[in-house]
Amino acid sequence: MWTLVLNSGSSSLKFAVIDPASGETRLSGLAERLGAEAASMRIDSGGARQTHALNGGSYAEAMRLVLAELDALGMRQDVRAVGHRVVHGGSRFSAPAPLTPEVLEAIRECVALAPLHNPANIAGIEAAMTAFPGLPQVAVFDTAFHQTLPEVAYRYAVPEAWYTQHGVRRYGFHGISHSFVAGEAARVLGRPLAELNLITAHLGNGSSVTAVSGGRSVDSSMGLTPLEGLVMGTRSGNVDPGLHDYLARVSGLTLTQITAALNRESGLLALSGLTNDMRELEEAAARGHDGARLAVEIFVYRLAQGIAAMAVALGRVDGLVFTGGIGENSATVRAATLARLPFLGFRLDEAANVAAVRGQGGPIGASDSLPALVVNTNEEWMIARETAEVLKLGGQDAVRGTQ
Repeated sequence: MWTLVLNSGSSSLKFAVIDPASGETRLSGLAERLGAEAASMRIDSGGARQTHALNGGSYAEAMRLVLAELDALGMRQDVRAVGHRVVHGGSRFSAPAPLTPEVLEAIRECVALAPLHNPANIAGIEAAMTAFPGLPQVAVFDTAFHQTLPEVAYRYAVPEAWYTQHGVRRYGFHGISHSFVAGEAARVLGRPLAELNLITAHLGNGSSVTAVSGGRSVDSSMGLTPLEGLVMGTRSGNVDPGLHDYLARVSGLTLTQITAALNRESGLLALSGLTNDMRELEEAAARGHDGARLAVEIFVYRLAQGIAAMAVALGRVDGLVFTGGIGENSATVRAATLARLPFLGFRLDEAANVAAVRGQGGPIGASDSLPALVVNTNEEWMIARETAEVLKLGGQDAVRGTQ
């Protein structure tokens, strides 16, 4: 019943072989710097770690190494399906979909909406199809979870033709993670997910907050692209749309150059002048570095604003969930964020908050607080579960379609 899960980035390929039912991971790894001379792959199996040079390898070369490792472990025949993370599915996909030629073409049509992500996702899909001919493959979309947003949340106040002809609307991202941690939070709280109004905060190099009502996304901070919303590692988050025209006139930068800078040279990196790594920023701020201090403070301020906005979407808040690399490991960010939200009913248990790092999740709210908790996300397991459900590998009888 093993499922191979693939998450293809612009120069990376993350993979894991997972039992959809239990979440047990038999094999995992990460190929980095694909296409460069320093390309390499790390493979973790049975507590042991190996690193292989790929010498400028492509996605196909990385997949060949995955196959070789599966063969060495005698596991290739046990892999029953391949699940792929796809960042943007547009408005068409409200759930995972079997990868047919038509679905792959629809993913290609979304490249304009996610030029930094979908081409890499497609490259990983094509490499896997070559490596595993005939094996069922499924696309699991980051945007699908947010297809339940009401029109009041997903529409922009722009000319109608932009929406109807060009798909200009809010889509939301990180849906795989938001969906997973909402379900886990309900389990921790001992309440049915269908009864809960939760705010989930996925905080990492990319960050977003989502309002989850009864297990359904009803609003989220990201929009047409993953650039909208919170301050992130190298992304600016919300800026005045007039910025593009202004900078084009006064600096001579092209619209493409400005957008690239907002995606890759902004956020925590730009504010601090040091790094986009929150761990390093917290250390530098503690040493008195003003840029690092400012970066952390603005990150927290915009995060608290985003959480408050999700409360408007929900009306009633039953809990707040932190996840992602920063959300799971930065006690400083969590404490500073909750300190800005007492009007929503959140108060911190300092000892529990400090303890909730390095894989240790759980409640971090004081006894008189609304529930606030840390939940470790597991997007790979969620993708495996969704893949199994689509292909009925896990005993489920529900096959989801597209809209």
